[in-house]
Amino acid sequence: MNFREITIKYIKDILRVRTISEVIKVELRQAHLRKLEAETAAEYADEAIKYNNRRIERLKQRLFEHAEDDA
Repeated sequence: MNFREITIKYIKDILRVRTISEVIKVELRQAHLRKLEAETAAEYADEAIKYNNRRIERLKQRLFEHAEDDA
């Protein structure tokens, strides 16, 4: 096959009507990818919340310690 034949075959393949199974498989792959991305974002957000909760407690403790020193 030469370049021209390969190109024509490629274009025909792009323009052909997809079967229902092909469309479903593509959407299923996309759904799995989006789910993985959402899980990653949720894990990141959960860790950010935990980090900030620990930070808030640490800063409150420091503020309490310094308030005692000021009195």
